[in-house]
Amino acid sequence: MELTKDTRDRIFAAADSLYEQAGRAAFPTVDAVRKTARVNMNDASAGMKEWRRAQTAQAAPVAVQVPEAVMQASSAALAALWQEAQELANESLRAAQAGWDAERIEAETLNKQMADAFEAQKAEMEAAQARIEELEAAGRQAAADAEAQRQQIEETRNALLGVQQRAAVAEQRAEEIERRASDLRTELDHAHQEAAHGRADLAGVRQAHVAEIEALRVDLATSKAEAEAGAEKAAAAADALRTELATVKARAEAAQEAHQEQRKQAATEAHRTAERMTAAQNERDQAGKGERQAREEAATLRGQLDALKEQNAQLMQAVKPQSEKPTQKTKKD
Repeated sequence: MELTKDTRDRIFAAADSLYEQAGRAAFPTVDAVRKTARVNMNDASAGMKEWRRAQTAQAAPVAVQVPEAVMQASSAALAALWQEAQELANESLRAAQAGWDAERIEAETLNKQMADAFEAQKAEMEAAQARIEELEAAGRQAAADAEAQRQQIEETRNALLGVQQRAAVAEQRAEEIERRASDLRTELDHAHQEAAHGRADLAGVRQAHVAEIEALRVDLATSKAEAEAGAEKAAAAADALRTELATVKARAEAAQEAHQEQRKQAATEAHRTAERMTAAQNERDQAGKGERQAREEAATLRGQLDALKEQNAQLMQAVKPQSEKPTQKTKKD
């Protein structure tokens, strides 16, 4: 196979450079030249053969037969010359033989180097193939990892969308809760205002009840005083009591009716007060203490009313015997 000029020049330049680097002690190997020249193994082998032949080529004498004319001219001189020529020829032959042997050894060395180079190249190719397979496996693994990462990213994106949706729902719920809390705060403020009004109304009712009770007490004291005065007058003057019996009965009935009317009003007002306190309790949890106080006051009012009823009954009972005795006495007369 004929080498191109560029390939031959690169092989020769690489061989010369390696030969000089080795101190011209040994020829460079085919594999080293192949790597340095960056050619294939066949071109490197052919180029190194030419380069080695160029390095080992030497001028050797060639044995030439003595012409007959020379032999006839001087046999003795010719014999001596021939002997010398034979010696020269033998030396040339030995030199040529040595060159051939060196070239054969060089060829064997070159063949061995080529075989080693081919083995090294084969090992390199196998290593390269293994590296390629390793890279392909790594590429497939990388593709699988990329696919897994893509799926993970997709799952993460879906999860993120879900989280964003839940966050939006939570935000809406938070806004709704905030609106509801604002409404509740408004209702609570309104309830506090109503409770304050209820407490104020309750205080007014309590004061009114106190005033009514005081008035009832004054009326009761007055009735007691009048009853006592009437009893004394009846005991002192029966005749005057008979004359004024109708008046006393009328006054007693009027007083009883007035007391009953007052009791009814007090009971109605106490019932209304109790209803107001019950309604305030249902609507306002904060007014519990005031309601208990109102109930206690209502109970106190009811007790006072019952006491007033009892006192009135006792008064009427005290009035009736005094008014009935003169009547019986009159019937006897």
